[in-house]
Amino acid sequence: MARIVIVGGSLGGLMAAHALLRSGHSVTVLEKALGALDGRGAGIVTHSALIAGLRHCGLPADTDLGVHVQKRVALGGAGAQHHALLGQWPMPQLLTSWSRLYQLLRESLPVGVYQQGQAVERFMQDASGVQVQTNTAAGPGNWQADLLIASDGIRSAVRQQLWPQAQAAYAGYVAWRGVCEEAVLSRATHTAVFAHFGFCLPPGEQLIGYPVAGPGNRTGVGERAYNFVWYRPASEGAALQALLSDDAGVHHPLGIAPQKISASNIAQMRADAQRMLAKPFAEIIAKTTQPLLQPIYDLSSEAIVQGRVALMGDAAFVARPHVGMGVTKAMQDALALADAIDQHGASPQALQSYQALRLPAGQAVVARGRRLGAYMQATAQQASHTPARDAMTVMQETAIDCLALAAQSSALQNQSTPVLSF
Repeated sequence: MARIVIVGGSLGGLMAAHALLRSGHSVTVLEKALGALDGRGAGIVTHSALIAGLRHCGLPADTDLGVHVQKRVALGGAGAQHHALLGQWPMPQLLTSWSRLYQLLRESLPVGVYQQGQAVERFMQDASGVQVQTNTAAGPGNWQADLLIASDGIRSAVRQQLWPQAQAAYAGYVAWRGVCEEAVLSRATHTAVFAHFGFCLPPGEQLIGYPVAGPGNRTGVGERAYNFVWYRPASEGAALQALLSDDAGVHHPLGIAPQKISASNIAQMRADAQRMLAKPFAEIIAKTTQPLLQPIYDLSSEAIVQGRVALMGDAAFVARPHVGMGVTKAMQDALALADAIDQHGASPQALQSYQALRLPAGQAVVARGRRLGAYMQATAQQASHTPARDAMTVMQETAIDCLALAAQSSALQNQSTPVLSF
């Protein structure tokens, strides 16, 4: 039985903890935040690899993960009075939420595994193991392990210590995000988009949306919510700084908390939605209580293992959200780590085996995200609208499960199928 410390208690860290516990190891998850994290995040597109991984981690097959959709629809037209159906495509998918997965994974961990209030300051490693030093409210903490797994996100403290040159790059656009409760939506909007994975493609921009569990992770009719993500160009510099500054003029360069977003920026975004988006999406945005603003970054690593330390999840690679692979990729990392340790023991050799598998996979996902996001990035760089895109192509490329797509191949006869390489 190996001693394994995981830095970061978000979804990636929780999935790695479950996979390693099921292999019989002693696992400690160090999370710097205090209190519940289940209010964070929004919608998540699931893929077959994620569902299989959750089953491997012990979630029963009948666990209610979220909301099923049967097809994708693209709406055109703009303004408050009309919208048009540009296309539809049969694509069954299960949509869940960050909070639902967090709740399921967190509550099923054994007592004592998840340690909160543990901010990692530094670590040291030698041939025999790793020592992790943390800062807590009660004073310094020290943790001994055979291996250290970093799942501490895009600004990973572990990655900064080992590979300070590996930095996230701003993509040139932002995402306005939000979750609108089903009960407040009009019958027309509910009929047009609520049951579907929806798309809207204003010039130079892109919006997607889909139903997810509502407050309390409820999935009954009338109790659900609709999650939207609206990608909008914002060139680095004055435009991005204005979006990341609050009403007091304070700039938040690492990301702005929802409650700090300027009221004038939210008002402008809602007004733009009324002017640019199909009516159902404009209504969803108008009735979303607290929008979120997310600058889009990506990160590609040249190495994810050094000695007895490995990166996983967003600490290793961050792909633009168009691929819809963030959580699935973290699950694949977690399972690959557990398999490598099962085969080679808790050793540097195991982590090298993990890197050989997951390094090229992560690089490929990032490259695909860049390709899918090039349209919005070009708009920001050129400071002008780029030509409109084909709605069917966008629907067939965004957040696709390749295995599910193969199973639906009969539905794609007489249509152009995009190249889907990860």
